[in-house]
Amino acid sequence: MTVQLPFDQTGPLQVPPTLRALQDEGTVHRIRTRVGDDAWLVTGYEEVRRLLADDRLGRSHPDPDNAARSGESALFGGPLGNYDTEKTDHARMRSLLQPHFTPGRMRAFRGRVEALTARLLDDLKQQGPPADLNATLALPLPILVICELLGVPYEERTQFRAWTQAAADVLDRARSEQGLGNLFAYGQKLVARKRREPGDDVISRLCANDGVGDDEIAMLSMALLFAGHETTVVQIGMGALLLLTSADQWRLLLGDPGLIPGAVEEIMRVPGKGGGGIPRYAHTDIEIGGVTIRAGDLVMLDNGAANHDEAVFADPNRFDVTRRATAHLTFGHGVRYCIGAPLARMELQVAFGQLVSRFPDMRLAVPVEDLRVRSDVLTGGLIELPVTW
Repeated sequence: MTVQLPFDQTGPLQVPPTLRALQDEGTVHRIRTRVGDDAWLVTGYEEVRRLLADDRLGRSHPDPDNAARSGESALFGGPLGNYDTEKTDHARMRSLLQPHFTPGRMRAFRGRVEALTARLLDDLKQQGPPADLNATLALPLPILVICELLGVPYEERTQFRAWTQAAADVLDRARSEQGLGNLFAYGQKLVARKRREPGDDVISRLCANDGVGDDEIAMLSMALLFAGHETTVVQIGMGALLLLTSADQWRLLLGDPGLIPGAVEEIMRVPGKGGGGIPRYAHTDIEIGGVTIRAGDLVMLDNGAANHDEAVFADPNRFDVTRRATAHLTFGHGVRYCIGAPLARMELQVAFGQLVSRFPDMRLAVPVEDLRVRSDVLTGGLIELPVTW
């Protein structure tokens, strides 16, 4: 029987048993997506890494209306982009955005992120226990950070957060399309505002580029707004949960803050929810893992599963902040390596560095089995994270 996404999880931190069983069988698997379409799921580390850098796979499809889909999201459920120009378009996008997210720029921005984090943790301490760490740190920090970088008013966060959540909906395509449309219209208004009153921010700097139209800037800006906070919200929440359920690892960080950068890499590696990731399509026949993937087939590169490949990571289910896990594929690889990786790393390092040092006795306020994970949006993540200290 062909297995179907999404795979059931026994808890928010456990790799789904079905995914583990598939990995034991091999590295490339025939599956059905949540909407019932046929697809290939790639779970082996070497195969995922190789295909991430293989330009025979793309986000576009020559017949997008009839392409297999992974879900109902307008953004991440099916084909995206122009089949004939995807490679050129992708290179242009990276050339426009990469200069704004270099490690050097992120180092210069770190002091501001430290100040924003300290302010949120001041509020948390003043509020007192119990508290929802998701609502008090994991959610507001990435939104504050991306707002400052892009020049987006933080007071408009409730509005655009609702639209990004709608756009990521994997169950309701109409809602996803509406959310995507609202986001783009919002981006157009922001670009018009920056044309009139430029500031020291990414959108203003994009507006200063010759040959870049307002609609392209709006599209790029909203992609950054989405990617710049949605995934980091999830990473902070899940990372905090990993630490709160591993008292020995928390104590290690408390005793040696120098372990924080490595701990962040491990925090990004460990969650293996098995959702299959972003859909991609074979642009020609591809032989990999002993199977032939035909041109037009839907291929899901599961980097979460790859991060649990025993051939690369010894005892992969074990959370170990001293592990050298920098080879993980959470940020992708090659030309598909995440542009925002330096920003995400820096945010997570600051967030966990301050959280552990300022709240050394923090612990979960509910049993871990009571925690719920979102299944209606692509990024997933905890609904809430009750803590006390």
